[in-house]
Amino acid sequence: MYTTILSANDLRTIVNKVGLDMLMDITIQRLTETIQQYDPGKTIIPARGGFKYSHPHLGLIEWMPGMQVGKGVTIKVVGYHPESGTLNGLPTILSTQSLYSVSNGHLISLMDASFVTALRTGAASAIASRVLAKSDASTIGFIGCGAQAVSQLHALTRLFPVKKVFLFDIDNQAMASFCSRISCLKLEHLSIQSGPIENWVNSVDILVTATSVGIGEGPVFQDVDLAEHIHINAIGSDFPGKFEIPKSVLARALVCPDFPEQAAVEGECQHIMPEDVGPDLQMLVNQTDQFVQEQQRCTVFDSTGWALEDIVTMEMFSEYAAELKLGYQVQLETISADYLNPYAFIQQNSDNE
Repeated sequence: MYTTILSANDLRTIVNKVGLDMLMDITIQRLTETIQQYDPGKTIIPARGGFKYSHPHLGLIEWMPGMQVGKGVTIKVVGYHPESGTLNGLPTILSTQSLYSVSNGHLISLMDASFVTALRTGAASAIASRVLAKSDASTIGFIGCGAQAVSQLHALTRLFPVKKVFLFDIDNQAMASFCSRISCLKLEHLSIQSGPIENWVNSVDILVTATSVGIGEGPVFQDVDLAEHIHINAIGSDFPGKFEIPKSVLARALVCPDFPEQAAVEGECQHIMPEDVGPDLQMLVNQTDQFVQEQQRCTVFDSTGWALEDIVTMEMFSEYAAELKLGYQVQLETISADYLNPYAFIQQNSDNE
């Protein structure tokens, strides 16, 4: 039995064949359809678990599993290390995802998930924004201009007539390099400005917070003169005790989690009472017409990451890989003709030499 490994070069080939814009559009479409059809009796998704630590540096490694009953189990393992860029020259988030057979436990495929996670997280924000933000939203603000900001902007520009973008990051280099990092998206028509948050936060239609703010160090902006209709995509909360959004904003906003069980522990929802949590992403997608009036008030999408999104992207990229005949086939498991003998493969290899 063989495992298909999709390399970075394979993913690059898929992106080049399909096109970045088309790939984002398809991700948004497939994720929307999957959310609409989501049945917790057929697709089982527990809250993620993992290890959080402070030595040698602050970080976590966690796993996000999801099982399609009778089909397969997708598991994404995520490493989050906010100092990794400075210390190692590496992305803050590195991850891989794998697919296992529920018939025999065989590892069917393995692929990078860093690019894929950025893609699907951007798509999820766009889906929530399509319901909660004004349809003519043209001004977006970013607090945090790191890796996630690239795919967030990409996804939002696929659904909204964006004209102006405002940026702020405590890392001046992240702000300075943002335009070059999005050059592949061909968004030269956008007016992009950077500067202190208070200079622009009251004029944006959509605000994206995607920071590595420390535990207990939030919020990342002040609740001053925000537009009544502002929609916020809160991306950065991923630890208990961490938050980006002022509690006064959460108190008056319609707060919508992607995955309520998880958001209550790690997201913005941990800072409000359970009875004050609004509809989740599935309800937003399935009952869109009921939330049109909410576009006139403050709304927050509490995005902590839902493993259903990983199932969608695992399937999508596996299909593209099969169509384009990509991937490296490797025999990882020590399987022999004698399934009762775990040592039999050793002799089998010797006989073949």
